[in-house]
Order: sequence, then C-alpha cells, then structure tokens
Amino acid sequence: MEIIVFLNLNFNAIRMQYRILPPKAEVKGKVKLPSSKSISNRLLIIRALAGGKMQIHNLSESEDTLVMIEAFRLKNHVINIGHAGTAMRFLTAYLSICPGERILTGSERMKNRPIGKLVEALRQLGAEIEYQEKQAYPPLKIHGGILKGGSIEIDGSISSQYISALLMIAPMMPEGLILELKNKIVSSSYINLTLGLMKKCGVQSTWLKNRIEIPHQKYLPVDITVETDWSAASYWYEVVALAEKAEILVEGLDKESLQGDAAILPLFKSIGVSTEFVKEGAILRKIQSSEKSFEHNFIDIPDMVQTFAVTLSLSGIPFKFTGSQSLKIKETDRIAALQNELGKLGVKPNYDESGIFSWASKEKLKLNQIPVFPTYQDHRMAMSLAPICLLTGEVIIEDPEVVVKSYPSFWEELRKLGFTVAQRD
Repeated sequence: MEIIVFLNLNFNAIRMQYRILPPKAEVKGKVKLPSSKSISNRLLIIRALAGGKMQIHNLSESEDTLVMIEAFRLKNHVINIGHAGTAMRFLTAYLSICPGERILTGSERMKNRPIGKLVEALRQLGAEIEYQEKQAYPPLKIHGGILKGGSIEIDGSISSQYISALLMIAPMMPEGLILELKNKIVSSSYINLTLGLMKKCGVQSTWLKNRIEIPHQKYLPVDITVETDWSAASYWYEVVALAEKAEILVEGLDKESLQGDAAILPLFKSIGVSTEFVKEGAILRKIQSSEKSFEHNFIDIPDMVQTFAVTLSLSGIPFKFTGSQSLKIKETDRIAALQNELGKLGVKPNYDESGIFSWASKEKLKLNQIPVFPTYQDHRMAMSLAPICLLTGEVIIEDPEVVVKSYPSFWEELRKLGFTVAQRD
C-alpha cells in the first residue's frame, strides 16, 4: 500500500484584524457553501485504503482537507498536520496498518490535544506506536504493519473521531473488528456518517446497541460526490436569525444529507428561521419566533454549540445545552472561549462538568460597544462571532484567516450579502 506523507504549511501567518459591519438595509442575496470537510477527509482515507482507485468529486478546499491531500501526495518520514485534528486521528489509525515508520506531529495546540485513547485501542490490535514527547499526546512515532483485528473496547464519550478512525481501517484487518463502545456515545451522527460512507464504498457493517461489527472485506473503487457542508450553513442561519429582516439563498444545500448537522433545520425554525428547499439549494427567511427558552442535547452535533450560543444569547433567549462536554478538547476549549467572548457583551453562561452549558438571561446585554474578538486558532469562533455586528454595528475579528480550516470563502460570501469586511489598519 502506497503511503504519501509530508506536509509543512505555514501556520504562523502575520496577525491580522478584520472590521465587520452589517449591511445598511435588508440582508438579502445568495451564498455558496464549501464541500463538507468531514466527508472529504473520510473519503480520502477510504480512497487510500481502496488502493487510490476511487474518484472523489467536489472535494473540500478547506485547510483541513488540503492537509490530508498533501499527506497522501508527498513521500517523507515526517507528517506535520498543523492544527488539523481530524487528520491527526484518522492518520494515526491509517499509518498503523501501512508498512514503514513515520512521525506524525502538529502545531503546539495539537501537541496538547489528547490522543491516548485511540493509541491504546490501536495497541490492543497490535499497533506499534510511541509517544515522542509526553504520554498520551502527539507527536507519535508509528511503526506500521498488519493489524489482525478482533474485539476491543473503547470509551465512546471521548471523541467520535477515534471511533471513525478505527472503523475505516477495520475492513483491512484479516479478522475484521468488533468494537464495544463504553459509556455514553458522543457525536453518534459522525459515526453514522462514517458507516454510511463506508457502505457507499462497498463495506457492510452492523451496529446494535453499543456494538459495531465490521468483517474483513474490500472497499470498491466507486465514483462519489462530496455533499455541501451543513455545519457551514449554520452561520447563514445565524445571520438570518439575528437580522431584522433577511432572505438568503444558500446554494447547494441538500435536505437529504448524511450529515448530522442537518438537524439544525427544525432547531432554527423554532427561533425564527424558515427553510424552503428549491432547485438551487435552500432559501432561509426571517420569521416570527415566540420561543421563550431553548433546550437541546448537542451530544450528536457539538460543532453547533457556538452558533446557537451566540444566536440565542444575542436574541435574549435563555438556553440550556446538554451534551457539550467534548467542546473542551476541540481546536480550543470552546466553552471557555465562549464564556470569555460573550462576557464582553454582558452574557455570562455557566458550565458544569456534566456537559451542561446554560444562560439564564438575567444580565443586561451590552450592545453599545465595538467588541474585539480573538479567534483562538478556531475557525468556528470566527464565523459564529462575526454576525454579532448585526446588533453592535461593528465587530473586530482577530486572525480572521483561521476560517480557511473549513470555509475559505466565508468572508467573501459575507461581503456578497452587503456586509463590510475590511482589514483594520
């Protein structure tokens, strides 16, 4: 099996700030969505496992996906994936079954994101992986080879990406894989996404209760097209919700999707955004909302917590989110980041270690100031905070280029709707 492995992009771009101002009139127009990076990154691993014979159309142009593409294009001993957490998890499993020795590393933030549970599971299957700096964290030295497979347990409450990483390599194991998931499963929609894509590529599986079984089999060299990204669509829903009047055509948005984030459709309807699917995509419109409070379990769609926390707090709607515990180990500690930045507007959400993130809306919102928001090297912080300008009149976003991780054209799409997006002197 061919392995293609080195990437060393510049992740230390010059610090920049953008001034974001809202349109002077109604928010109206059309925007394009990026392709799903979640689907793209899974299909790149599957294509490699299929011997490179699959045709993938509409691949994401996000930084996370470019990292994966480069990792399969170049041949070197060291792979530096920067901030790309998906690439770290997926490549750790993939390299474990590919002959040869490689070093898998990343940015300083990546070196502080745990990976011990995945490494432990792979070691149970026979993988040889060594920690190069501190225990349970990258960088990793991986000695790839044949993993026989069998039955193992893994904690399902940590990261669905660990589980997806194991599932994708399972068909290549002579004995297949039986995965027993312990504890409550986080982001099960992403596990379903992985199994759904594997099925499209010829691999059968069974999932009963907390047991997933995948026998030894081959991936088929199919042609497949990547869907547009529902998580990216959430920011346009947020814009419509926060605007006084809005109508946005989101091009390419598909109602019939494998992506778990499509679950936002009825959630946003309850807080004032309707969705009409048309040939070109979906038309989002501002409608009346009578919602007095909002509760939801985000265990399956944790990437939506930032979008909803900002939308609800700026709309004055108290909220209670459960299932948000995985946000503390994302690109940044997203819970702490939200508390810091919403605090600048008088919003003081609470969090407890059981994963409950809530806001009682007792504080008075401070909307008569121009907030300056750092992005914490987190693309979702940048995109969820930018629409706040609809209420404050202006926001400053630091390090705005972080959006390249998932939505490189985000700022240009915002301009198309009449927003001013200008570099701050």
